[in-house]
Amino acid sequence: MTDDQVFLGLGLIVVLAVGSQLLAGRLRVPALLVLLPVGFTAGALTDDIDPERLLGTAFSPLVSLAVAVILYDAGLGLDVSRLKGHNRRVVVRLLWIGTVLTVVSAALFAVPVLDMSVSGSVMLASILVVSGPTVVGPLLNFVRPSERLQRVLIWEGSLIDPVGGILGALVFHGVLAGDRPGFGRQLGQFAASAAVGVAGGAVGAGLLWLLLSRVRLSEELGTSVQFAAVIGVAAACDALRDDTGLISAVVMGMAVANLPGPDIPVRRPFFDTLVSLTIGLLFISISATVTPASLRHVVLPSLALVALLVLATRPLVAHLATLGTDVPRGERWFIGWMAPRGIVAAATASTFSATLADKGIGGADRILPATFVVIVATVTLYGLTAFPVARRLRVLRPARSRPLLVGGAAWTVDLACALRSAGPDVLMWAGAAPERARIEEAGLKLAPGELLASATGAGAELEGISDVLLLTGEDDFNALASMTLRESVEGPVHRLRPPSASHGVVAPYTGGESLFGPGLTGPELARRYEAGARVVNRPYDGEVPAGHELLFVVNAAGRLTPVTGAGTAAPVRGDTLVLLSPPSRP
Repeated sequence: MTDDQVFLGLGLIVVLAVGSQLLAGRLRVPALLVLLPVGFTAGALTDDIDPERLLGTAFSPLVSLAVAVILYDAGLGLDVSRLKGHNRRVVVRLLWIGTVLTVVSAALFAVPVLDMSVSGSVMLASILVVSGPTVVGPLLNFVRPSERLQRVLIWEGSLIDPVGGILGALVFHGVLAGDRPGFGRQLGQFAASAAVGVAGGAVGAGLLWLLLSRVRLSEELGTSVQFAAVIGVAAACDALRDDTGLISAVVMGMAVANLPGPDIPVRRPFFDTLVSLTIGLLFISISATVTPASLRHVVLPSLALVALLVLATRPLVAHLATLGTDVPRGERWFIGWMAPRGIVAAATASTFSATLADKGIGGADRILPATFVVIVATVTLYGLTAFPVARRLRVLRPARSRPLLVGGAAWTVDLACALRSAGPDVLMWAGAAPERARIEEAGLKLAPGELLASATGAGAELEGISDVLLLTGEDDFNALASMTLRESVEGPVHRLRPPSASHGVVAPYTGGESLFGPGLTGPELARRYEAGARVVNRPYDGEVPAGHELLFVVNAAGRLTPVTGAGTAAPVRGDTLVLLSPPSRP
């Protein structure tokens, strides 16, 4: 290829990756639903987008390293303390039972239906074992099932990728060797690969811990250090033993997320941006290698394989994995309806299929197009049906709000009690011991830990929070916390309006939308409360009671709408008004 063709091809891949993700965001659909057809269409219409021609033999190693970065990011969200008891048992069972049943059922089906050799069908089945957090995560964020379901499925998706990658590598080398190694030898090979990956991940995590906790690094440099460590360790592990870099990446992410230490920056905005861009580039590149001719005789048999995996294999895996646990029936069926295939399946199929086809393995040329069809079909099916299925099974999170109120002053606790009685599931946090004692005495839920550490530590303590209300008497803290928490909380972050003459460490207009009407600053609210004002609830009958200040509107479903500087909430009949009553008359 000429330099001009390389420039054009690489430029188109980047533009199509970002443009597809932008379009998916506007359409409110998983990005994969746009990335795959766009990459396939671009590959069919032009020869310039051909990563194998653009990058040559470097394409496959680059794909492996890119997937390692994605899995490291996924590992950062795996807090071991959140997975225990029956949840841990379910995840472990999903991994090994799912692997065994998927390989057996898909391989037996692929031989007659896809007209593949036994070796080729086992290779395809091993590839289809994986799911992946890059697909499961966005779908679950859109559906918003119960926190337990989300946690179990994210853990499964993050851990099955390296397991499937190593299984695929073992099958690949076994097929090339042309022998039939016994079960004991396969188990030994798998254990050796796992040991290399775990050891590499432990070394990388230790190095990262030393650098991030002992060396003062800027946010940009901290991101670069993480990126370099993941790439370096994954490359070294892959050089020692194929596809062990995937295990090392997940181990590094989990270790960094769970190791105690001072301010280990496990989440960096730039790193998240880098991961998002990497996912887009991989999907565009890999889907561009699938040609229309390769799909001609594969689409219908592959759709039949999808039906087997979706309607038979996955439900059976889910019910066996949850047998004898406290997982209720609705959650059990939803686990059986959530197993989309993603980037690791595409990457391993792209890596192995061409080599096996060159070696004359029967049906190897069908591995990549069949995998492509399975990915598109499963993501489309689950993407379109996951929400109605979750609603029918009644496993969605409650519609009512779950606000986090930060602060422990007397009027703040009074406000929390009023909100709780109006319907929302209120959670509070305060730093000072007397304030925390006041919250507990009122019978309110108290968030454990240190607020900002919880927010930056993969958001574990802030899981399920719909709104954050910063109500402390420190304007600078409210402003700084608002800027930090906006990166960790799905919903809005509001803070008390600072006094107009306040000029502290942080500008008074920085971060977060101001709560309540003009003049209702923190000092003013505290003054009125000391004068006898109280927070009360009233059903809306068409008007706000005279002399009362409207603070929040809560609808019949428990959804909370605050009054902010941007405007006043518009209540309707049936809503509950949360009001500040006038001070007591002397």
